[in-house]
Amino acid sequence: MNTRTKTVAWAGAATYLLAVGLLVTGAPRASGTVHGVGALLAASLLLGAVRRAPLAALTVALLGSTAVVAGAPSSVQPDSGGRFLSYLAVDLVLGFVVATCARRASIAAVAVSFVVQLLVIAVFAHGDALTVNEMIALLAMAASCTAGLLARERREHAVALRAQETAEAVTAERLRIARELHDMVAHSIGIVAIQAGVGSRVIDTQPAEAREALRVIEATSRQTLSGLRRTLVSLRQADAATAASGRSPLAPAPGLADIERLVAATADAGVRVEVHRSGEQRPLPADIDLAAYRIVQEALTNVVRHAGTGQCRVSVDHGGEELSVEVVDDGHGATGNGPAHGFGIVGMRERVGLLGGHLSAGPRPEGGFRVAARLPLPAPVGVPAEAAR
Repeated sequence: MNTRTKTVAWAGAATYLLAVGLLVTGAPRASGTVHGVGALLAASLLLGAVRRAPLAALTVALLGSTAVVAGAPSSVQPDSGGRFLSYLAVDLVLGFVVATCARRASIAAVAVSFVVQLLVIAVFAHGDALTVNEMIALLAMAASCTAGLLARERREHAVALRAQETAEAVTAERLRIARELHDMVAHSIGIVAIQAGVGSRVIDTQPAEAREALRVIEATSRQTLSGLRRTLVSLRQADAATAASGRSPLAPAPGLADIERLVAATADAGVRVEVHRSGEQRPLPADIDLAAYRIVQEALTNVVRHAGTGQCRVSVDHGGEELSVEVVDDGHGATGNGPAHGFGIVGMRERVGLLGGHLSAGPRPEGGFRVAARLPLPAPVGVPAEAAR
């Protein structure tokens, strides 16, 4: 398809040159205005070439317009400026070049067009017509370049705004992750403090209870340190104000065990969710459990808002080395370009990336939308390195 489009574009450019040749040679007695208008209309054949290769299309337009000016019958209307109408096509292409090409290439294109037009007009216009046509050419070229510059600035501004919005979405998601990580660590430290207090009270009278408290402290500490090592190494330092969160520091973070609550809330919103679990279900590290929950939560939110369907499926697979989460719907899908949908996927990618996993999100060939995440699982805490190998 790409080769075919390219062929059609250059066939149009060749047809434009052929039309200009036929115009000049086939109507030798027509006025310069007829030649100029005809060449301007024939320039529509250059549209495909302009999109694919603006600089080459500008060269073709310059050649064709100059041929029309040089071939127009000056004996009919010696001082007529109609023949120079063909250069309006050059100015239109020049505006597109300024809007889309690199600045250095645009400056060179403007300089060449300026020199060629002024020289040709100087050769073929005389007397008062010379000044008038030179001024018209300069104004037309200035107008096209100004329009091109405005289009370039508008496009660059839109790209910068989109990049800024995406960066802000990523930053907001990271701050949210940092707050949840704070909650997770605070919760774990709370457990450690409680178990340490229990152990200190019963260490003399109930050694078995004290040993159990120490075992819980060790397991909780190892699990928390493992999560910190995987996550904090990737999180940039955020505002000091984020530490002052109004949430309860001892509130447990949500996890896959809370999916049924999500399912009920989604059903209340009009979407029935089927949950399929496979593999050996076992306790997960808090950061992975939280990330999986947030991915399912965001995906179900997108189904409710964008899919336009009444049902979807959530699959959770507890593998030996990774946790797989998949949310599939049979709705009309989504492009991912909207701000809410796009930033939701940005947040999911950020979470999965911080844990060294992989996320895929996009329309399905058979219809609907699919979000799938794979999160690598660390070796169980307390297992010696030799046993893990």
